[in-house]
Amino acid sequence: MKRRPRIVVVGSLVFDFVAKADRLPRKGETILGEMFGMFPGGKGANQAVQAGRLGAEVFMVGRVGDDFLAESLLSSLQESGVATEFVKRDRSVKTAACCIHVDGQGNNAIIIVPEANQACSQEDVDAARELIRSADVVLCQLEIALSTVAYTIGLAAEHGVPVSLNPAPAQQVPAGVFSRVTILTPNETEAEALAGVPLSGDLSFWEVEAGQKLLAMGPETVIITLGERGACLLTGEQARRIPTYRVSVVDATAAGDAFNGALAVALAEGRELENAIALANAAGALATTRAGAQPSLPSRDEVEALLQGLGST
Repeated sequence: MKRRPRIVVVGSLVFDFVAKADRLPRKGETILGEMFGMFPGGKGANQAVQAGRLGAEVFMVGRVGDDFLAESLLSSLQESGVATEFVKRDRSVKTAACCIHVDGQGNNAIIIVPEANQACSQEDVDAARELIRSADVVLCQLEIALSTVAYTIGLAAEHGVPVSLNPAPAQQVPAGVFSRVTILTPNETEAEALAGVPLSGDLSFWEVEAGQKLLAMGPETVIITLGERGACLLTGEQARRIPTYRVSVVDATAAGDAFNGALAVALAEGRELENAIALANAAGALATTRAGAQPSLPSRDEVEALLQGLGST
């Protein structure tokens, strides 16, 4: 029997408190909302859940507090088939939490209080060393301590395991880290910050200019996610836009995480880059059609239906 693709996610777990209103409040303003929800989230956990819902064998490495928020986060991972034995419960810190404001068009503004995520350490990664060594893809983000992310990437590279790094939230990383990354997946805002290329003028030209500057930092491949415009694939040989799918947007909160989780699965399955991006675009589009982070992440059947022209529009 063929082994399922194995994904190891080293990253954040965050409990989300979401409020939706017709528009986002201005500085100092209080407005009336129309919806409030509490959802398990965090970029790392979201991406792990998405990979699990697409049928991969997924392991989460991270840290939470010893509180009721942790129970909810771990249960959500487990319900999606994600193994949590490498998520450490730490009584000295609180589980990370964030406040998300969403407007009527699905745009959002987010504040994260990282707590346990910043306590995730090299020791946590070392505990999963053999697992990382056996992975098809290691998936990282920047919501935990940068030193831990850098250590994870180095460990995976040492064993020849491909690493997909979602550089979110955008920030300066230690020198040489990107050179050990297989695929770098910033969104437009993150690419702008990391490449130092202002997002303006001819967007097609901007994608190539920003992507080339990111490639010069060392990753083998750069994929810039572009929201409703799809994703731009850049390698040393090509720069190509892969379109996304038209859907009715409700909440864009976890769209990028859906993309990254799905991309990792597609790559672990051995798909070519353009085909992998098409699947990831479908997952990202579907995630915008429902509220919340993990509750919005689609199943394999939903993604395949959209790919075949049978899903949401």
